[in-house]
Amino acid sequence: MINTDRKIIECVPNFSEGRNSGIIDKIASAVKSTQNVKLLNVEPDKDYNRTVITFAGEPSGVKEAAFNAISTASELIDMSRQKGEHPRIGATDVCPIIPVANVTREECIELANQLGRDVGEKLGIPVYLYEDAARSEERRNLENIRKGEYEGLKQKLRDWVPDYGPVEYNDKVRKSGATVIGARFFLIAYNVNLNTRDVSIANEIAKKVRESGSLIKDETGQKKRVPGILKYVKAIGVELNEYNITQVSLNLTNYKETSMHRVFETVKTQAREHGVKATGSELIGLVPKEALIEAGIFYAGNNSEEELIEAAIENLGLSQLNKFEPGKKIIEKLIYG
Repeated sequence: MINTDRKIIECVPNFSEGRNSGIIDKIASAVKSTQNVKLLNVEPDKDYNRTVITFAGEPSGVKEAAFNAISTASELIDMSRQKGEHPRIGATDVCPIIPVANVTREECIELANQLGRDVGEKLGIPVYLYEDAARSEERRNLENIRKGEYEGLKQKLRDWVPDYGPVEYNDKVRKSGATVIGARFFLIAYNVNLNTRDVSIANEIAKKVRESGSLIKDETGQKKRVPGILKYVKAIGVELNEYNITQVSLNLTNYKETSMHRVFETVKTQAREHGVKATGSELIGLVPKEALIEAGIFYAGNNSEEELIEAAIENLGLSQLNKFEPGKKIIEKLIYG
């Protein structure tokens, strides 16, 4: 177990491979074999063709583990052949650095820069910095950097010079794509299940609830942006062929301001307006205990911590697709035991 009096950073890289277990295992092994780091979770998704790996440890160990994983992914994943439901720009699509204990925002920003420099110079991968590490406001948002995805990377390198690494589209970059590295607050990757296969409904709900909203034409024919209902929320609609459903796939960038249960209830309300039901939800990666306890209080009032967590799991439908095991999904339980 990691000592709690040490500096602890979490890292949650997303890799553009969710189907080949051999490749996923090798990337995870690159993390697991690094000293002073604890591998917390490996979560592949076949439809998204994406794997989220979560690990935590001391800053130097986290930087080494992240570099090793990004290097392994660049060797094993060929982006020119990769297809999947989830937006992506490279073999390692995004790699956030997140403070957990005794670490400042500024230290995470510095670590993101050190990692970005190593990835760019030693691996020859274009690196864009985002969120708190971004060097301009337009690069704070991951969606802005990822716009055009891997297929548009050749043009992206012309329009947006990377913060680190090559600026030309060579054979190495064609295979690896680019990587987005940054520092940010704890993000909850949260998907709400809809009992329909019509992905257009999921997309309409996503546009309605996400902070960025959607573009519409006014009476003069000019496009204007209409903000969505929920702040600190990003969302898209996706198909989940394995289960014959669709999902509103969401990122909660500040769960303290916009809670999981508020997101779920808002999507549920919007689903009813489209004649479908929000039947449950799932967490991708890990979740802070506080977020589940808040949901438990909302649904069940004041109870013991264990009862509140159970109430959150039941009312959010977190075990609908896969059994939700608190010991494997709550970050505090994994780090501290």
